[in-house]
Amino acid sequence: MVLVFAFGVILVLVAIGLVALTFGAPQEGGVKRSLAVLQAMTNAPEELTREVDRPFSERVVAPLQQRAYRVGRRFTGADTAARLQRKLDSAGNPGDLTPDRVVSLKVIGAIAFLVIGLVVALVLGTSLPVLALLMIGGLVLGFFAPDLYLYQTAYNRAEHLTRELPDAIDLLTISVESGLGFDAACQQVARNTDGPLSDEFSRMLSEMQIGQSRSQALRSMAERTNIDDVRTFVGAMVQADAFGIPIGSVLRVQSSEIRVKRRQRAETRAQQVPVKITVPLIFCILPCLFAVVMGPAILAIMDNGLA
Repeated sequence: MVLVFAFGVILVLVAIGLVALTFGAPQEGGVKRSLAVLQAMTNAPEELTREVDRPFSERVVAPLQQRAYRVGRRFTGADTAARLQRKLDSAGNPGDLTPDRVVSLKVIGAIAFLVIGLVVALVLGTSLPVLALLMIGGLVLGFFAPDLYLYQTAYNRAEHLTRELPDAIDLLTISVESGLGFDAACQQVARNTDGPLSDEFSRMLSEMQIGQSRSQALRSMAERTNIDDVRTFVGAMVQADAFGIPIGSVLRVQSSEIRVKRRQRAETRAQQVPVKITVPLIFCILPCLFAVVMGPAILAIMDNGLA
């Protein structure tokens, strides 16, 4: 019995040893493999980790814009880049946009608004013609949305420039008459004013510093702004520089003329107010007035008729 018991204990120990070897060896090998993988990832060459470490904008957004630009270039003309660059200059280059980015945004906007129109039509449960109309409308709206944005931004910027120009010319006149040169006076305007006019004078001075003449820099500013008052001012400055006319007297005349034009524009807008207010007066104010004044009388007449 003692021998049988000892033999049984030995068998149990052997079985435990085999189980331990069975489950321990693969685990140790798995740990070693995991450590090897981690070490390989840690010591991976820079070429393999560079793609993972790149930001999302470079890995996804930039390739998407490139594909959208290639698609949009097929639907636009050859002079699209020049036209878009003029629009961007008139709008002040918002968001550091380029013509290529605008073309890609047009394609992405068209696809996005097309999907939005489809989703809206499916949610509302419209018929097939309405579905097609919403999808086509979203496609057209998304494609021309960047153009509308640039147009509105350029319009607001032009209004701002038109309002600021008389004050800037007054500051130029005072600076020149106090003994400063024209370039130093323009620097005073760029330093002491805010908004798009200050940006334009700063860009003009930068162009002059990199080698352009004063006439070329002034003409470039007039082309970027595309405003009649700025063109008139630039033309007077270019002629004064070409013929040697004193700049102070030219600035004084330009200041008075531009202020007269601003007053005339204000008077024109004031005269347009009665005409513009006619539509809301007829469709919004008069119906409410008629309802308040004639409503009680109509209700009284209806009560008497029913009685």
